[in-house]
Amino acid sequence: MTLTKADLVQKVYQTHDLTKVQAIDAVEKFLSISKNCLENGEDLLVSGFGKFNVKEKKARRGRNPQTGDELILAERKVVTFKPSGILRDKINE
Repeated sequence: MTLTKADLVQKVYQTHDLTKVQAIDAVEKFLSISKNCLENGEDLLVSGFGKFNVKEKKARRGRNPQTGDELILAERKVVTFKPSGILRDKINE
């Protein structure tokens, strides 16, 4: 099952004493804060869930699998996620 933003809003709405508009606003604010944090290169630690961080990847040689042509992949930033020990234990139960 995929959890969409709409599903997340629905879960917040059902489990808290909020209106639908308040639930949408809460989810949007959390996602906005999270995006801003990662855009600024800061780590995002959600206690009991995991840690998101931004890593820089250096430029490297690559190959087009269809044509076999070699090319240079530019340096870039990627977001990684490391689950907390609590989440990892729950998943492996």
